Amino acid sequence: MDLTHSTVPVPALDADPPPVEERVYGMPMFPTLPTADLAASVEFWVRGLGFVDFFTIPGRLTHLRRWRFQDVLLVPGEPPTTPPPGTLSVACVLRQLDEAVAACEALRPGCTTGPERRPWNSVEAQVVTPENARVVLTAALPLDPDAARDLSAVGVDVPR
Repeated sequence: MDLTHSTVPVPALDADPPPVEERVYGMPMFPTLPTADLAASVEFWVRGLGFVDFFTIPGRLTHLRRWRFQDVLLVPGEPPTTPPPGTLSVACVLRQLDEAVAACEALRPGCTTGPERRPWNSVEAQVVTPENARVVLTAALPLDPDAARDLSAVGVDVPR
């Protein structure tokens, strides 16, 4: 695993999240989500999921950002009436999970599931946003010998 080009911290129980990237850059990928209430959606993503309002064009678009390359555009429109089956996974550090789940639940009771440990060596919580998007907050765990063995057993080349 090559971690030299990633802005995601090396998995550790006490890892610190990187700061919000304040520079303008070409975004290699981002979701654009329609919302019936732009202000309420921005509040949820900022207060619940830890994004910042990078910039807003009033009534037209809000560009949210968290870590580098964690960009989301919210636009006025009709969101789906039920969450689609796909998810948007957002990296975080372990200590952010419980805080984000509590903040999201305070804003929209019943919108979260988890956190739970996953077989790919992470802990994840799922959040359904006001736009009915499924966001998975995923925190990688340090690679212990058992996890390395389990990943190797399914063909994942893990660092030694």
